[in-house]
Amino acid sequence: MVGRVLELRVHGVSNTPPHQTLGLRGEAGAEPPRPWLVAGGPVTGFYRSTATGPDDPVVVEAYSWGQLTSGARTARDVERALWTLLLPFTLANVALHARPEIPAEPDTERWRSRAGLTAWLIRLFCLSMTGTLMLTLSGVGVDLIGWQCVDRECLARAPGPWEFLAHGWWREGARSLAVGLVVPLGLLTVLGLVAWRTYQYEAEMPAAPTAPVTGRAPAEAPADGPPGVPPTVAQPETAPPPPEPPSTRPVNPLQDPTFWSGEGQLRRAGLLHLCTGATVAAAVPLGAVLAMDPPRGPRAVVAWTTVACLATVLLCTVVVLGRPWLTRRAGHTPLGRLSGGLIVLTGLGLAGTVLLLLLPDGPAGTPLAALRPPAGCARDPAGPGCAADRSLPGFDWVIAWLGTGQLLLLIAIGAVSRSGRRALAAPLAAGLLLPLGVGWISGWLPGLPAAPRQLEIWLVALVAIVLAGTGLLLPRTRSAVDIQPLAAHTDLAWGGRGPAVIAGFGWVLCISYSGGLLYWVTDRLDTAPSGGPPTVVPPVPVMWAGLAFAVALLALAGTVAVAGLRFHRLRRQEYAALVPPGHALSGHDLRRGRDVSTFRALHRLVGEHGLRLVGGYAVAAAVLVTLGCAAVLTQSPPHPVTATGGAAVVRAVADAGDALLGWLPALVATVGLLVYRNDTVRRTIGVVWDVGTFWPRAAHPLAPPSYAERAVPELQTRTAGLLALAPNDHRRMDGIILSGHSQGTVLCAAVILQLPARWRRRIWFFSYGCQLTRLYGRVFPAYFGPDRLPALAEALRRPGGGTGWTNFWRNTDPLGWPVTAGERDVAVRDPEALHPSAGEVADPPIRNHSGYPESSEFHRERSRVAWLLRQAVPSPRRGFG
Repeated sequence: MVGRVLELRVHGVSNTPPHQTLGLRGEAGAEPPRPWLVAGGPVTGFYRSTATGPDDPVVVEAYSWGQLTSGARTARDVERALWTLLLPFTLANVALHARPEIPAEPDTERWRSRAGLTAWLIRLFCLSMTGTLMLTLSGVGVDLIGWQCVDRECLARAPGPWEFLAHGWWREGARSLAVGLVVPLGLLTVLGLVAWRTYQYEAEMPAAPTAPVTGRAPAEAPADGPPGVPPTVAQPETAPPPPEPPSTRPVNPLQDPTFWSGEGQLRRAGLLHLCTGATVAAAVPLGAVLAMDPPRGPRAVVAWTTVACLATVLLCTVVVLGRPWLTRRAGHTPLGRLSGGLIVLTGLGLAGTVLLLLLPDGPAGTPLAALRPPAGCARDPAGPGCAADRSLPGFDWVIAWLGTGQLLLLIAIGAVSRSGRRALAAPLAAGLLLPLGVGWISGWLPGLPAAPRQLEIWLVALVAIVLAGTGLLLPRTRSAVDIQPLAAHTDLAWGGRGPAVIAGFGWVLCISYSGGLLYWVTDRLDTAPSGGPPTVVPPVPVMWAGLAFAVALLALAGTVAVAGLRFHRLRRQEYAALVPPGHALSGHDLRRGRDVSTFRALHRLVGEHGLRLVGGYAVAAAVLVTLGCAAVLTQSPPHPVTATGGAAVVRAVADAGDALLGWLPALVATVGLLVYRNDTVRRTIGVVWDVGTFWPRAAHPLAPPSYAERAVPELQTRTAGLLALAPNDHRRMDGIILSGHSQGTVLCAAVILQLPARWRRRIWFFSYGCQLTRLYGRVFPAYFGPDRLPALAEALRRPGGGTGWTNFWRNTDPLGWPVTAGERDVAVRDPEALHPSAGEVADPPIRNHSGYPESSEFHRERSRVAWLLRQAVPSPRRGFG
């Protein structure tokens, strides 16, 4: 009998329906035939055409995984759209995987190595982003609602029953601050429950398929089962294959068998983030009360015991983040005894904070009632004290220092990732210089002479940040195995500073979210008449954030303009190559030439200039945030309350930026909803989302779940299961072509690196619309860089020589390029012709990123590969007589 070959197609980010992936078409005006679900379920499943027969030499099967990130038009789309609000955490998590020189075996990573130290810094940064979220929510609940809202009119504008804080026992002292803690702690609880639930989302499949159990398939079972009924998996008659011989040491982290099974690691990191978030939320009112009303007597015992508990939680978390048991993905227990200790200490800290806030004021400091805004400002804005800034004391200072510390941490991440431990000296020196300089100017350092009057805090901050930035300019440390780029435009992205660039964009987005939320709540709670002094004011850093956001949008517009100019120049070059001088082409040919040159120019723009444009905007954003951090440390608003002249222009720009920030979270959620519902938006913006959620949550446990932790094990189990069937089983496949498009190429590569060698010998890899070199190889060099991608080609080495990998690409595809890693590259002509032919009246379409399996090059290569895969299948012996 002739061996059967399965082509298993895996779609990309556009969530192509199974019937389109299979190439099924209906009659004119009729619906296409519905494919048959042969394995899986409604969310992820394997589909075949109902016309597939048991004797077909090549069977086409489609794996549909798009509903893990896209979904159908259901109410769950809204839930998934809300995941996009956690995009800052997603980018911070991706930064961990952008490190160079990640060891192939996770147990060999050491804290002092370049990859280990960068990982620790990234995890610290992720922890600080959780703190930023909690600080923002504490600003909403503690500062804006619990502290500044003293009138019933103001509290009535907040969603929920907050009016009781305007009178009676709750209005005295700091008791309203204890109630305000409900906002950050409530949302932290929701995030914790969602993260806990998504552990099961990622754990639907085991990390590796189990060994087949010996048994006999039912004799009456049809070849592929009846349509509409998934077939039972038949087990081989013969004994299972012998154990896999000891293989060589892995050379790619994707070969780690626990890479896609990180539930234990996720639980450990989740516990640390939740405890830290609760600690930051409690520290906001606790620090304000300690500064305004130093405790004495029994209040001092409660206060300093609480401070000790919370400080111990933070210290333990910072230390544990760098320990080996957190980086390992194996294991299901959180942190052993330490987890219980952290939970107890966090609970004691929260209980102590609430108790201290509920106790009456002490005699040592200023009465808290004298520091809060006076009552009645909503009815009489011109009353005494209504025009003064009565925001929570010290809250602006905390926000400013946290943001500046995060900027220094980002610089340290980029410097260490590029140049190793030696580059950490400059950020450390800046981190020491900045607080000492500010303390000297503010007169907090006794015994030192007074600072010169010309020396300002913003100048010291600017010098310190520039000093830290010199670490980013050190020469790049070469790897032990220094391999040149595979081809042009495949070198390391952003000079090895990729983790800082990716995490930096996540940080800017997180700051924008936070500023927008604080501004929106402030605007909602403000009861002052138009033109009058506000009754509720946002933190000063929020005012600077609005101004910076407006300038950042202008810089983004400039980057888009530069991209447009480069695209225009590239299109002219491509058009000149298609239309030679002195041509005699028709108007139709000239129009087709313009259409083709447009797609070819887009192909070159993305592949040759895309990451460079992103890097240019990152430089502009870095300059902007440097100036912003220097400005917020002065604690001065960007404009006076009554602005005239140039200050009025600054105020108008800042107000416009604040207004845009207020709508930013809703805008991002709307775009996220369109990503799940609109194919055009999905193919553009959705690429960023699918790249981000491909990676496991190894750095930030509160990021959206990884779809690959379900898709890769399912593909692995399906592939190995079909190849392991008994030789006389009709469903057995003698060879499998893993056919991946776009992001499906990355999924297939991860599957191949996880499979044992005995299965890889019967697999061929088709990749098309592939970004393994121009995108993944440059941004994630530890997985797909010049020294790691050849491991994929080596894994597909054929017994008789050659590599079982064919890559298809078009020069009109903006997301598909040659790979040049040892595979066979096949250029696909697009369009097939400039003129209609064979009786057709329409021009052949320009398919760019789609329709690869419909090309003649694809069909010829599949026939060749199917013939090669069948050569390993012995022909049945002829009997005598």
